Amino acid sequence: MTATVELTERQYRLLDTTSKLVGLGLVATGLEVGGSTPTGIVLAIAGAACATGTVFITNE
Repeated sequence: MTATVELTERQYRLLDTTSKLVGLGLVATGLEVGGSTPTGIVLAIAGAACATGTVFITNE
C-alpha cells in the first residue's frame, strides 16, 4: 500500500527549495563542527538526505 500526497506546483517548489536550504545548512554545520568527526559526518549525511528527498516525490 502506497500513500499519495498531491501537491500544487507552488507547494512543491516551496518544499523543494526549503529542503535544499535545510540540507545545505546541515552540511555546512557538519563541516563547521568537523567534517571528519562522527557528529560532522552524521550532519552531512542528514543534510544530503534532506536536500535530495524531494527527488523521490512525483509532481504531476
